[in-house]
Amino acid sequence: MVTIDPKSIPTAQLQGYLQSSVGPRPIAFASTIDSNGVPNLSPFSFFNVFSANPPILVFSPARRVRDNTTKHTLQNAEATREVVINVVNYDMVQQTSLSSTEYPEGVNEFLKSGFTPIPSTIVKPYRVKESPVQFECKVTQIIALGTEGGAGNLILCEVVKLHIDESILDSNGAIDQHKIDLVSRLGGNWYSRSNEGLFEVEKPLNTLGIGVDAIPGFIRESAYFDGNDLGKLGNIEKIPTEEEITIFVKENFDVKAVLSADDMDKKFQKAKEYLVNGKAVDAWKLLLAKK
Repeated sequence: MVTIDPKSIPTAQLQGYLQSSVGPRPIAFASTIDSNGVPNLSPFSFFNVFSANPPILVFSPARRVRDNTTKHTLQNAEATREVVINVVNYDMVQQTSLSSTEYPEGVNEFLKSGFTPIPSTIVKPYRVKESPVQFECKVTQIIALGTEGGAGNLILCEVVKLHIDESILDSNGAIDQHKIDLVSRLGGNWYSRSNEGLFEVEKPLNTLGIGVDAIPGFIRESAYFDGNDLGKLGNIEKIPTEEEITIFVKENFDVKAVLSADDMDKKFQKAKEYLVNGKAVDAWKLLLAKK
């Protein structure tokens, strides 16, 4: 057995061991606003429920390991003392991952991730319409656990209103665990789906993903592509150039055949196949290719 003194290894390595060992961890998809009312949206896997009376949720935005800076969610919670915690199910996992991209202050992650903001009834931060359960919360306490990179900040939240999508309820009005289809975080790129088991989600780029808002309407509005597909398409650094598209078409006979058929359904079906196989850039090239 390997024995490790936590102080003897780099924080990033220690964090990897912790996140790969303690799991699966539920995901708090936290919606906040800054003092000027600008929305922010970000997921956190250091999260759980700790009390029912009063109803208390706790999540922890850690200081960034690389430069010891704090996240916008923490800054907003400190300034406004309000947050909405949305739960994450499988249908929204790719968009949720995209929202964790480190966009500059003031960028609206609702737009970038393609989620729908809806007004809360008590607090000011917006709820995520696509989330099956949404908790409006008042921040009761923030506990800093350290001052160095990697240190957590426990945000204690009292639930003042909760919203549950009726489609996930059983005949007795309880939440059906199959219908809610929750996902949770493990180490690296790994997630766990409550209904099926392990799966991977490619981490957002170190460079900024273009976002769902940059996807042309004919793709965004197509019935072929769900939220997870849009999340994958939004997590690329740049849209392929005409030259890159031309080369791609010339080198792929099956793509030529799809384009020659002049059938948009076949084109979308093939692009969907690329997305399922983790080839988002190829999907983009096909979608933007002309006959």
